[in-house]
Amino acid sequence: MVVCLTGLWRYRNYLIIFLTPLLILPLPIIVGGPEASCGYVIILMTLYWCTECMPLAVTGLLPVILFPMMGIMESSEVCTQYMKDSNMLFVGGLLMAIAVEQWNLHKRIALRVLLIVGVRPALLMFGFMGITAFLSMWISNTASTAMMLPITNAVLKQLCDTEAQAEEGEMDLMAIRGAGPGTGIPKGQDNQAFDMDDGGATKCTKDVKPMKNGIQLAVVDSLEHLSVNYSTIHLSRGTQPETGVEESPEARERRLKREAKYLKLGKGMSLSVCYAASIGGTATLTGSAPNLILKGQVDELFPGNGDIINFASWFGFSFPNMVLMLIISWLWLQSMYLGCNMKKLFGCGTNKDGDKEPYGMIKNEYKKLGSVSFAEGCILVLFVLLVLLWFTREPGFMPGWATVLFNKDRLYVTDGTVAMLMSTLFFLIPSQLPRCGGYSENGKPLKAPPTLLNWDMVHKKMPWNIFLLVGGGFALARGSETSGLSQWLGESLAPLQSIPPVAISFLLSLLISTFTECSSNVATTTLFLPILAIMAVAIKLHPLYVMLPCTICASLAFMLPVATAPNAIAFSYGNLKVMDMVKAGFVLNIIGVITINIALNTWGAAMFNLNTFPDWANVTTIPTP
Repeated sequence: MVVCLTGLWRYRNYLIIFLTPLLILPLPIIVGGPEASCGYVIILMTLYWCTECMPLAVTGLLPVILFPMMGIMESSEVCTQYMKDSNMLFVGGLLMAIAVEQWNLHKRIALRVLLIVGVRPALLMFGFMGITAFLSMWISNTASTAMMLPITNAVLKQLCDTEAQAEEGEMDLMAIRGAGPGTGIPKGQDNQAFDMDDGGATKCTKDVKPMKNGIQLAVVDSLEHLSVNYSTIHLSRGTQPETGVEESPEARERRLKREAKYLKLGKGMSLSVCYAASIGGTATLTGSAPNLILKGQVDELFPGNGDIINFASWFGFSFPNMVLMLIISWLWLQSMYLGCNMKKLFGCGTNKDGDKEPYGMIKNEYKKLGSVSFAEGCILVLFVLLVLLWFTREPGFMPGWATVLFNKDRLYVTDGTVAMLMSTLFFLIPSQLPRCGGYSENGKPLKAPPTLLNWDMVHKKMPWNIFLLVGGGFALARGSETSGLSQWLGESLAPLQSIPPVAISFLLSLLISTFTECSSNVATTTLFLPILAIMAVAIKLHPLYVMLPCTICASLAFMLPVATAPNAIAFSYGNLKVMDMVKAGFVLNIIGVITINIALNTWGAAMFNLNTFPDWANVTTIPTP
């Protein structure tokens, strides 16, 4: 029996792939009609996406096969759903992120901010969270987490080693004076635990320089100067001394306490980085795939929306919410892993000598990057220019440059146009300052420098599978409208009109934040957003009132290592347990849902006029392209 169950579990993906279509086949056969056929495809894709029995991108291609064969849509109409304006915006944002990563501009920014923040625990955690969140606004959450976690661990290791050396120095100083408690040496007897390099005490000058592999300690009394090199002291932590003197109980207790403290601190730092990556990705339209899926679904389902979701409007709503969530998350993780001793956490009135080595380590890493190269400068200029063009294209409170120059009667230029314009320049601008003539070291003429990006580099780093997954969502939305399934769902959901909108938004946010813990955030938004839009139209509620919070909540997967790639990366470092993530993540999920709904009903309602049902949402059919 056990062998049989083991075999079934081993082949579970094949069983799901082949049995699921057969089990739900009665729906289109018995009920019949295009609505039932479209429902069959949606249920099938939902189960495939949730179980991940086959690659998510391959599941996203099923509408290309099933919609034409079931008579729902023509193949040419289905295929056009896989390349939309929002896809081009996604490509442009990813090309910018690839360029930033390729030339280490993100690492330079991160290390520079850490040098400003310092290495005190609370400020260090806030610095790591702030840097990670900022980077995740522009590059992938996975890349920002993968870059920041090694830096985090290196800094914590240096802090732990510095504290260990300070404690050992204090104990050895007491041992030299002959009165060190816990040293195992009665007061007044010779300490045999030290081996002097010259066989005894030596004179030394006042200029005692620290050594790389050991710290020199000078004990000065009225008779002589005694210099001791720590590399020759055998009272090191956790080791058996060559002279037979074992580690004292007090020294062992202090070592274990120190290791436990830094293990707990390491957990808090790891969680802060991966959580900040997910939170930061919600601040910009290109920061996370669900944000772009929302824009694509709104433009697809409500073509007359007047470009209500663009880079500027999304940033105006989501950035303050991101800052609020980041601060609250920092306070929660600080209280959970660092405690509330402000004097120790912020270093008020404490000796800062122990911060020099960790700070020096960060400074050395920054020096290794060298001076800012020509390529880094070009990418920084293009990055700033891209963000400025996004903000000023259609700021909302005044006509933007696109409206004045191009979009006088129709929406010709979008955020996708700007993204592709600036991204194309990466393939045109050289990575080094051009110069005439010159020869290389082997006497050959210098070749022309490569461009900032080349296609091989882009091909390796571009997540092409996302485009198929997002396209599958657009195809499902169009299929629901064409088949009449959306109209049927709208009529079925009409009784929800009696429920207060605030309660609907809050409950749906909780549902999405729970569902995304065990499913991809891209698959979650792709699946739920069309249904939420249909429901909003049915109960005469502003579509963004439910679509906006649910989109952001899809990125708030904090409880499980498998929920997001940043969580998995943090968990892979080995110092976290599943329960550590569950305890911290459960509270953050609740905090995230509350803050998003507060933002929705305050400045969000004012920005998007969410208290009234817009004319552009009052549609019954979607025109074919």
